[in-house]
Amino acid sequence: MILPLTVQPWEYLVISAAARRRRALVLALAVLGATSLAACTAGPERERVSAAPADPAGRPELRRFYGQKLAWRACGDFQCATLTVPMDYSRPGDGRTFVLPVAKAATAIAGKRVGSLVLNPGGPGERGVRMLKEGVADQIGRGVRERFDVVSFDPRGVGESKPALTCLPPGATDEEATEATGVVPLHPRTGAERAGALADARATADACRKASGPLLPHVGTVDAARDLDVLRAALGERSLTYVGWSYGTSLGTSYAEQFPRRVRAMVLDGAVDPSLDWRQRALGQATGFRNAVEDYAAACAETIGDGCPGATPEEIRALIDRLLERTQREPLPVDGSEAGLDAAGLIAALSLSMYTPEQQWQPLSDALREADAGDGTKLAALATAEEPEEESEEESDESGEEDAEGSDASQDPGDSEESEDGVPEDNSEAALLAVNCLDVPHPRDERAYWDALAPADKAAGAYGTTGVTTELVCKDWPTGSNRPHRVNATGVPPVLVVGTTGDPSTPYADAESLARQFPAGMLLSFDATGHTGYGRNACVDKKVEDYLIALTKVRPGTTCTP
Repeated sequence: MILPLTVQPWEYLVISAAARRRRALVLALAVLGATSLAACTAGPERERVSAAPADPAGRPELRRFYGQKLAWRACGDFQCATLTVPMDYSRPGDGRTFVLPVAKAATAIAGKRVGSLVLNPGGPGERGVRMLKEGVADQIGRGVRERFDVVSFDPRGVGESKPALTCLPPGATDEEATEATGVVPLHPRTGAERAGALADARATADACRKASGPLLPHVGTVDAARDLDVLRAALGERSLTYVGWSYGTSLGTSYAEQFPRRVRAMVLDGAVDPSLDWRQRALGQATGFRNAVEDYAAACAETIGDGCPGATPEEIRALIDRLLERTQREPLPVDGSEAGLDAAGLIAALSLSMYTPEQQWQPLSDALREADAGDGTKLAALATAEEPEEESEEESDESGEEDAEGSDASQDPGDSEESEDGVPEDNSEAALLAVNCLDVPHPRDERAYWDALAPADKAAGAYGTTGVTTELVCKDWPTGSNRPHRVNATGVPPVLVVGTTGDPSTPYADAESLARQFPAGMLLSFDATGHTGYGRNACVDKKVEDYLIALTKVRPGTTCTP
């Protein structure tokens, strides 16, 4: 059973140089999970997020939102509805709103039903409705499905949310919207190289401001968590039962801080530690990916056998080093692409292949072997997480749904490549940038980024320096009210945090830290490689589902193994 991860299914292979750098940026920012490095310690506790009113449903100006009743209608095998939330919770009566698509798998059995189980697949930028339609409810244990209707939604600005984020002008494709500003080295050292990195970051930020400027201050996680409470009320639930993967742990943590007494059960899998600043997050995640690639090199021969691109770990490391050196000089040829695959694309391919080793290490091994022979086509596909055959099947299924259900895009996501307002069908990249830049304060002074390069290089090599330079896009982004802080959720019941010891994207230390920060927080460890644990291991699944059903506590020190 494999539940969704935060890998983005990018839909194209022919990528411009600037677009490839943004792909790498998306990877580096994918969940902003990180662990503190010796070169960058946490320091004193930062300012805490201001708590929302104890019962915002009682605010007169929010009653019309909290009083909504979801108008469910059939959409294939599911039920769909829309939820209206204020765009600005400080001015809920100004008429500006987001309309969010919601989907439900009505799986609960009469007489056993406990309530609704709300899922968030991560990102930020992942579409919960699409995740549900792709069958995640069927992969959850029968005991949970018998007691809960499984629900998910597209967060504000994401997917089929109305309005939705985009960084593209109306009618433009990603290729047409972005002009390459030249190759940005993985470690810019000279003034010219750094000026190029800044120009590339500014071009991306400017494009997002032009296309989505009025939305950018209103898509942060604090507001998305408030939407989650409006959804809880609209579902008719007195308290929330929730599972969030990766970035979904940030959403869940924010909800628990703002509505601690509204939580029934909460599973946070692949934890993001809110006490870390931008530099700690970037360097920690980069170190996680570097360590995961080292794990691949060490275990490849045993795991992949004759398909491994090297007989020893040293041979695999040497192959990767050769490719890094080569792609920094000249991109590898890629079928159907004039640009080819550069070093940023290689880093993206290696890193994305660490999310689910059981599925991805074999394709990575094949791609590395062909790249060493001069063909970067398969690595380029891995860098974009492209799965052509599966996409074709999904497009066929979604077309069938559209014929049967009508053409209301706000309720039936995935029906077209571009919505009526010109937003691309997959706007996950724009959403990821907007949420991460708003949620985590970044320095305005470019020197802070250059000062971080040497420690990043020492800690994680090319993964580290790439992680730092890709943060540059947030330098001039709107700043939200959130600041690095320890969890403040007095009154919340025991929360279950799941941490995978070899997680490349959300390091295990983050899970340890987050569990300690919650009052009566529980840590369930999964001693394995790969990103997240629930849905990948029978032992983890049982502990999580016993907790969801009966609130069974997980004892300190509990560890599951593959």
